[in-house]
Amino acid sequence: MKKRWILLFVTICAISLLIAGCGGQQADTTEQSGTTEQSGTTDQSVDQSWVKIQEKGEFVVGLDDNYPPAGYRDEKGELVGCDIDLAKEAAERLGVKVVFKPVQWDGVLMNLKNGDIDVIWNALGITPEREKEIAFTDCYMEDRNIIVVNAGSAIKTKADLAGKVIGLQLGSTAEDAVKNDPISSEIKEVRKFESPTQALMDMQAGRIDAVVTNEMNGRYLINKDKALDKYAILEEDLGKEPYGVGVRMEDKAFLAELNRVLDEMKADGAAAEISNKWFGSDIIKK
Repeated sequence: MKKRWILLFVTICAISLLIAGCGGQQADTTEQSGTTEQSGTTDQSVDQSWVKIQEKGEFVVGLDDNYPPAGYRDEKGELVGCDIDLAKEAAERLGVKVVFKPVQWDGVLMNLKNGDIDVIWNALGITPEREKEIAFTDCYMEDRNIIVVNAGSAIKTKADLAGKVIGLQLGSTAEDAVKNDPISSEIKEVRKFESPTQALMDMQAGRIDAVVTNEMNGRYLINKDKALDKYAILEEDLGKEPYGVGVRMEDKAFLAELNRVLDEMKADGAAAEISNKWFGSDIIKK
């Protein structure tokens, strides 16, 4: 009888150990499965923007190809400019090619968000409105929106724009600069052109009274045409304009790489050399 109780006790203990072992194994399996699933979710959420650029071996820059000296076509029809040179230098350091794709400037943000281009690198002003739609690199250059009039014009101050017709480039930050300035309510009309060059030509023809554009572009156009005696630039401006390279909001990894090489170019003098080539001085924002 005693032997039977002992045998029964041993059998119960063995069964209990077997059940406990299976339960632990199931818990381990469940835990490992949960870890795998969580890891898989994390992998899928990793930003692949820089990896995709590396895989295709290039990034596409959207630009207005009639916006000197940021980007325009020379006498041979080739794209040249300050931002063209900066983008080429950045691409070389990133180990990929750069492709330039001219687009309509007033639709450039949509081109970027639709994936037609990878970046906007064309004297792109960093504005609160644009920051709601796209991301920017750190500022690499700072400009201001100037008021250009014909030599001998009665317009001497910003207040004199009251009752006048103003020209500017469609989709440019000059448009926001005029709209956000108190003088906007007193301006008779704002006419929008495809380029600042066209606006200046209309002003020379007497069809508009003043042109608002960024200083980099305005001074370049005036100096290029040796037309300093034809124009006057008012001392007052319509606000400063920091420039950055625009990328899609979600492309954080690619943005980090662009910031990295821009910092390198600022630190080793490559950006300053490009600036001196186009402006005769270093206007790179450190």
